[in-house]
Amino acid sequence: MSLTTPTDRPSLRAAIDEQLLKSVGVPARDATQTDLMKAVAEIAREQLSQRWVETQQADTDDKARRVYYLSMEFLIGRTLSNALAALDLTGGAAAGVNEYGQKFEEVADHEPDAALGNGGLGRLAACFLDSMATLGLPSFGYGIRYEYGMFAQDIIRGSQVEYPDPWLADGTPWEFPRADISAPVRFGGWVEHFGERAIWRHAGEVVAKAYDMVIPGHGTRRVSTLRLWKAVAPAHLDLQAFNTGDYGRAAQVKNEYENISWVLYPNDSTPAGRELRLRQEYFFVAASVQDILQRHLAEHGSLDNLHEKVAMHLNDTHPAIAVAELMRVLCDDHGMPWVKAWEITRQTFSYTNHTLMPEALETWPVSLMQHVLPRHLEIIFRINAEFLELAATVRPGDNGFLSRLSLIDEAGERRVRMAHLSIVGSHKVNGVSALHSNLLVQTIFADFAVLWPDRFTNMTNGVTPRRWLAQANPGLAGLLDRSIGSGWRLQLSELKKLEALREDAAFRAEFMAIKRANKARLAALVERETGVKLNPDSLFDVQVKRIHEYKRQLLNVLHVIARYQAIIAAPEADWVPRVTLFAGKAASSYVAAKSIIRLIHDVGQVINNDPRVGDRLKLVFVPNYGVSVAEVIMPGADLSEQISTAGTEASGTGNMKLALNGALTIGTDDGANIEIRENVGDDNIFIFGLRTPEVAALKRGGYQPMRLCESNLALKSVLDAITGGQFSPDDPGRYRPLVDALLWGGDHYMLLADYQSYIDTQYRVDALYQQPEAWARKAITNVANMGSFSADRTIAQYAREIWGIPVRA
Repeated sequence: MSLTTPTDRPSLRAAIDEQLLKSVGVPARDATQTDLMKAVAEIAREQLSQRWVETQQADTDDKARRVYYLSMEFLIGRTLSNALAALDLTGGAAAGVNEYGQKFEEVADHEPDAALGNGGLGRLAACFLDSMATLGLPSFGYGIRYEYGMFAQDIIRGSQVEYPDPWLADGTPWEFPRADISAPVRFGGWVEHFGERAIWRHAGEVVAKAYDMVIPGHGTRRVSTLRLWKAVAPAHLDLQAFNTGDYGRAAQVKNEYENISWVLYPNDSTPAGRELRLRQEYFFVAASVQDILQRHLAEHGSLDNLHEKVAMHLNDTHPAIAVAELMRVLCDDHGMPWVKAWEITRQTFSYTNHTLMPEALETWPVSLMQHVLPRHLEIIFRINAEFLELAATVRPGDNGFLSRLSLIDEAGERRVRMAHLSIVGSHKVNGVSALHSNLLVQTIFADFAVLWPDRFTNMTNGVTPRRWLAQANPGLAGLLDRSIGSGWRLQLSELKKLEALREDAAFRAEFMAIKRANKARLAALVERETGVKLNPDSLFDVQVKRIHEYKRQLLNVLHVIARYQAIIAAPEADWVPRVTLFAGKAASSYVAAKSIIRLIHDVGQVINNDPRVGDRLKLVFVPNYGVSVAEVIMPGADLSEQISTAGTEASGTGNMKLALNGALTIGTDDGANIEIRENVGDDNIFIFGLRTPEVAALKRGGYQPMRLCESNLALKSVLDAITGGQFSPDDPGRYRPLVDALLWGGDHYMLLADYQSYIDTQYRVDALYQQPEAWARKAITNVANMGSFSADRTIAQYAREIWGIPVRA
């Protein structure tokens, strides 16, 4: 199958006319851009449905071993363009839409982003499903059909405001409701024991209803399935209460249970929010385990070989309760002996860890789990008792060792450690970059590595080139097709051929012309969203990711203020015009992160309106960051900010997407930045700051951020400007807590320790940008050496080394 989808393919006009009539219900002459989007989507849906049926039948006939990827998030973004590319219909659809006097790009923009995820975790899961389909892996993704996602972000007077994101308000053509597939999910109650047999007497029940989304493979007719669960109350209405006029109580049952699938990551700063989060996690896990076992029994008739035909993968700890759930189902529902059930469970599961920060590892109060999932708590206690008995044989009498390993944290309020449950219940545990995986076994999971050194491995993350280059950057994709062929879409290592073109002046000129066009497109987005006009000839310096203190957006802001002060002090200098662009959401209860967003806006308000600065410096924040916004930002970036404190970022994938689109990275030697540096070469990346061992050594030696500030007058001037109210004259003390956390709170993420190195490196960036030919060579070198960061490579490695599933040719 061709992957280039040229625009001279026969028009789909007749098919669009038919779908406008059959599915949308409007005459062709009255069709709006939204109507056309829906009609084209229906054409793609029909063909995807055919492929889904073929794939499922083939896997059933083969009695295939399948991978089931369990994740709270699948940030799939818009589907239309990706589906048309996979179906080889892009050109025909564009031509057909053109016959209505419309541009395909404008029609496609009317599709809402699917609000099924938030950040890198969910986008990684979406990339992985794309690769599973492309590589022919029998596969399902399992998650929740969120009606509102996390939230839609707006900025009001500089502050983040959260609104519902009703992406399903007008329906979506991409889901297939499975009316015949549902699963009961139970909560609360108590447990009765009859010898070895346990019966869970639940107190409440919700029905999980299945909705499928088809994830197409590229260069193949195979697809993956994303099965999402919607919570439905068993009884929608208390009719007696309704008839007596008590309408609130009449709908109470419906709301109590159906809120499980309303919102991704409910605010967990309240007891009710924490309980809802736990219910969400168990809800989708319980429904998924039932679905998996039903399929397995239908094909094989026995659960004895479950681990031979089923690979369940835990994407972080959100689905970790699946370990206890599978044990409950095998033992309680199917009468399997505990020892046999545990061996099957352990061989069935594998687990990806996504964080090195102990405070980010998920735990649940024992009291809450007793209230919501009493049988599962019993199972976890038994797993823990047997595990600690085993561990005690390795280090007899070492109570500290056992305490650190225990699935129950006994310090203070007793809590269940979900990462520990994931490790004990899995046969393989992986990190997501070389540094991250090494640190896992050296730090937070060192004791587990003593017991099971072979259980830990590395799977460096990747991104799909179909979404993040072919779809997001059609100009560059076309240049690559003409220059090295289209094979890179399926074999990203083909990009290596670009190195031979690096010295070709004509190729460099076209490469940079495409980059400028992408910057102009990004500038148009920024003006539309913020009202700020940008000069596309400026250096576009981009930091787009979740707003979090460890990702150090604040360090970036300090540099912007320092640059602003320097421009005011020396306006006659030859300043490289720069746009610093931020985007990302802060968790609704994360006060410091939301304060950083407001600081960005306040600083931008001053800089962008200072006539002494002009176009030499602009600071903008693009609201409501998501996949479709990222698809515009990534191709338009010159500089990629990946500046987390060394040893805190597990991997990152934004760094890969930006480099794949020709941005140079400025970053710490952290996460996958290290592997990017190893691939592109030290001369083609800007690395600054402390390395991971140096961070640890400085903390051990007694880090004194105030002394650093007092010895660096430029840094002190920046911090004084913030605390003195230069950027918040209406409330001079607004940002004192942020600065106090640096000076008096220990500067936990070492911003001030890395500050001067960061500033010095930014001047190196300026110097290179003033040499356009040298910059172009380095940008091309980055693209040429991104082959190993394909999600296809990552998934092929998972399939071989963890899941035991052959990759089809």
